[in-house]
Amino acid sequence: MTPSSPQPNGTAPRHVRVGILGAGFGGLGTAIRLVQRGEHDFLIFERAADVGGTWWANTYPGCQCDIPSHLYSFSFAPNPNWTRTYPKQPELRDYLRATAEKFGIYDRIRFNTEVTDASWDEEASLWRIETSTGSYTADVMVAAPGPLSEPSIPDLPGIEDFAGTIFHTARWNHDHDLRGKRVAVVGTGASAIQAVPEIAQQAARLDVIQRTPPWVVPHRDRPITRIERALYKAVPPLQRLVRAGVYFSRELLVPGLVYRPQILKAVEKLARKHIADQVPDPELRAKVTPNYTIGCKRILPSNKWYPALGRENVELVTDAITEIRPNGYVTADGTLHEVDTIIFATGFFVTDIPLANIVTGKEGKRLSEVWHRSPQAYRGTAMAGFPNLFLLVGPNVGLGHNSIVFMIEAQITYVLGALEQMRASGAGRVEVRPDAVITYNNRLQSKMGKTVWNTGGCASWYIDAEGKNTTIWPDFTFRFWKETREFDAAAYELTPVRAPEPVAA
Repeated sequence: MTPSSPQPNGTAPRHVRVGILGAGFGGLGTAIRLVQRGEHDFLIFERAADVGGTWWANTYPGCQCDIPSHLYSFSFAPNPNWTRTYPKQPELRDYLRATAEKFGIYDRIRFNTEVTDASWDEEASLWRIETSTGSYTADVMVAAPGPLSEPSIPDLPGIEDFAGTIFHTARWNHDHDLRGKRVAVVGTGASAIQAVPEIAQQAARLDVIQRTPPWVVPHRDRPITRIERALYKAVPPLQRLVRAGVYFSRELLVPGLVYRPQILKAVEKLARKHIADQVPDPELRAKVTPNYTIGCKRILPSNKWYPALGRENVELVTDAITEIRPNGYVTADGTLHEVDTIIFATGFFVTDIPLANIVTGKEGKRLSEVWHRSPQAYRGTAMAGFPNLFLLVGPNVGLGHNSIVFMIEAQITYVLGALEQMRASGAGRVEVRPDAVITYNNRLQSKMGKTVWNTGGCASWYIDAEGKNTTIWPDFTFRFWKETREFDAAAYELTPVRAPEPVAA
């Protein structure tokens, strides 16, 4: 399906009731749900040239979702035509494009429009949004930048002097031919285990620089047959049943992740057998076997990772990089490794959310100043001091086992409840109370203390600069859904719309 051409930016209204930042799952889901309720007074600001968010930006070889396709999609927009049980990037991107087209969202999106500043105007009770294509205002702002939107590249000495080619997996350089090149991939996380097997087939030599080995389990991905797709199309309840089955099977990991990590021993046994089956070399096997509790870092599925590391042209480097030189990188043992290309598979800014640097609240403080590199919010959605602002996939909404789309939809329901409450009560602004934020986050952090993410003995991107896990939701996801089913106005201050000043006679 080919999407409609978006309206030229110049024809957009300059003031809307709802301004939405980002056209990934969060932004599109919010827009669609607004349209379903008959609300069209909104705009989406998207810095990219099309919808998709994470699934538009990440185009590295082998890019694939590690959550099954039937669950990693909107509940209100099932897709009976998935071709694989775990969707690859192009199919996910096309799904989001087709969904935006189906619900008529394209003409409400301003593409190639980067939000450079968003400030709350206390006098006018609205958000002033500065973008690369002009200024806008909005009564309410919904920020959906996505946690995997801003690549993180380590600040290594000499990196600017490298004479070869450098890029991040999330900014893949498709013009750069890897065939016959000496390549280094930095990182062994989710992006690396998907990209490395593809790169290894092209590069003359490939160094994989590992800081911490991931726990990897067998991948159950397979093609979805024509008969299955025909059944899903003819009997939609069947696909919903499959979706529910996938959802509850994923929730079975929660007791081990949150309450009793020793329950995960069965999963660890599976992962250890995977290593034994695929890594015959004892030296390599020792390097790829983690020494922390499984689940502390995200458990990764792959049938290609270990065979790729065992190729003759691949070397797993476990010494840390100390500097970059024009012709390669130097490791802690003093060895210079000459390479032509360095690819960073080093993840994203998650706890240091870049959006926080451009959003200013009612007291003139940036969100980054208020958070002090340790983000917190009420229900992962609202921040004290930032009226009429809602954040999707905010602090402690992330998951290590299930579909983030489920959490996004729960948050969207909550935000729509807030908008409805504002309309019903005649409120012009809504702001969460500071005590509600503190109480909520104290409860979260108290629960977090016994989870595998905090006790498993690993260093992960879940942990912020203050040593707190401000990324993961520490419970069953259906409990988050239950908490966000209705907007709890008692936790907020709702202020009536300010009456206009009388005009002097």
